[in-house]
Amino acid sequence: MQIKTFVLTPFMQNCLVIEDQGEALVIDPGESHPDLLDTLSQYRIKMIINTHGHLDHCGGNAEVLEATGAPLALHAADLPLLHSMEQQAVMFGLSCSASPEPSIDLKENDTVTVGNTEFKILHTPGHTPGHISLVSEGIAIVGDCLFSGSIGRTDLPGGSYAQLIDSIKTKLLTLPDDTVVYSGHGPETTIGEERRSNPFLV
Repeated sequence: MQIKTFVLTPFMQNCLVIEDQGEALVIDPGESHPDLLDTLSQYRIKMIINTHGHLDHCGGNAEVLEATGAPLALHAADLPLLHSMEQQAVMFGLSCSASPEPSIDLKENDTVTVGNTEFKILHTPGHTPGHISLVSEGIAIVGDCLFSGSIGRTDLPGGSYAQLIDSIKTKLLTLPDDTVVYSGHGPETTIGEERRSNPFLV
């Protein structure tokens, strides 16, 4: 399995392409950058997954879906955010194409496979009501739930600080310390490092 990171949008968002055995998952296509589309053309794209419904994670949904024909997946609780994406863009002086409707509702304990790798879906609300994380052996893809030395913001519509801390402590911090954490922004970290030093968690 290989994980390729594309830093996209003015928000410096991490779009991940997870490849195994010629198949790939696209996690959070914030925009349809040519380098991203060129990479995706090399694989059979099994699914496009939004960890949550914010503009910087979903802005490229329409173009990536058109280019790949892959199904789009999101937790149903974030559909209102996905539907408001064009309004989100206006708030930041940006523009984007409306997202297609997801055809897959990813829920707690669902599984997604790519090649020989299986990911378990965790519902990790707090940053948004329908935020999800994907966990496989030694890997956690956590969107805007947890960052290196920080946590997701909770002052946007649908955010809840108490919910976010509960999601991190009951879902993510139960993972082994050597689990590599891929966040929606910023560098990789590990569960152990965040358990020991994240000022929001110690």
